[in-house]
Amino acid sequence: MTRIQLGLALPNGPRDEMSRETFLELLKKNLDVVVGTFDSIWFIDHVQFKGSPLLEGWTALAYMAALYPSFDFGHVVLCQSFRNPALLAKMAATAQFMSGGRFVLGIGAGWHEEEYQAYGYDFPGAGTRVEELDETLKIVKALWTEPQATFKGKHYQVVDAYCEPKPEPVPPIMVGGSQPRMLRLTARHADWWNVSQVGIDRYREQVKASEEACAVVGRDPATLRRTWFGGCYCVPEGTNPADIDMKLVRSPNPFVGTPTQIIEQMKPFIDLGVDYFMLKPESFPDTTSLRLLVEEVFPKLNA
Repeated sequence: MTRIQLGLALPNGPRDEMSRETFLELLKKNLDVVVGTFDSIWFIDHVQFKGSPLLEGWTALAYMAALYPSFDFGHVVLCQSFRNPALLAKMAATAQFMSGGRFVLGIGAGWHEEEYQAYGYDFPGAGTRVEELDETLKIVKALWTEPQATFKGKHYQVVDAYCEPKPEPVPPIMVGGSQPRMLRLTARHADWWNVSQVGIDRYREQVKASEEACAVVGRDPATLRRTWFGGCYCVPEGTNPADIDMKLVRSPNPFVGTPTQIIEQMKPFIDLGVDYFMLKPESFPDTTSLRLLVEEVFPKLNA
């Protein structure tokens, strides 16, 4: 049986006007609960949702990954528009070198127009952003594996570019996306496929579309790892559903309920091949949900 892995998606910033000290203290309390059970930590890559407190994803994650060397780490997912592809390859290679091989490159085409406009990035149509991501991944792979890389594309170019030291091992590439062009790109380039905050009925449709995309590019779909990112709020067995504070839940299509109910909600995804769940703690900073996942959900998933 394939081992089910869990990752903790870190809160993207302080809540309720928390001070820096309070936020970091509570964040560490949550992380301490999952050390030894969860395999990884993850961070989103957005810079603005109106006036919400929002930390920059790469900086925040690098800081926490250094504090917790037992975790692999990555983003769900990086916006390819925010960083020059060659620089991104260099940053990832550096993260892999400094961490001793714990980095996963999670990346997508970007979608949140508000932050593009606010921060001065061009926001082309979806087709162009997919083309840009395709070229980004070609450049990243070339810099990671070739002595020198030269690439002249429609959107990006590198000339005689070095990336030393090379990442060792080469990080897994996880692409997040669900539309047909993104699924074909994922089938061409990715080691892992990630979907975010989607329910099981929609996911069944996406799996079928992913398998069709793999067929188009001549890839065995079994070689593309399936991962899921979304919210989770676990409450003690016997809790009355009416007593669950759903005001805490901010994510669409989260896993919510008792350990038994959470397992029942996860199992259809597992049956469709998902073996890695990146879970966002909806009840942060309270640690009860995480303790239940560690003590009552994780052991049964891997029994």
